[in-house]
Amino acid sequence: MAKPSNTTPRPDPGTEAGKHLRAEAAKEERKVEAEKGSELKKGADRFEERAQSANGEGAEQTQKE
Repeated sequence: MAKPSNTTPRPDPGTEAGKHLRAEAAKEERKVEAEKGSELKKGADRFEERAQSANGEGAEQTQKE
């Protein structure tokens, strides 16, 4: 028996979860920025800041060793 033609295709569950995750991350980022009073660093600056926070030296210093 053939499927009825009036059914709509269901979105991929992984795609839906990814959308939700990105939305929640953006919401959390806005909350943190509001508490901090300034924007969080983005891109390479953020990477360097997180590396410093993790090991006290930063990414460049760690890679030289």
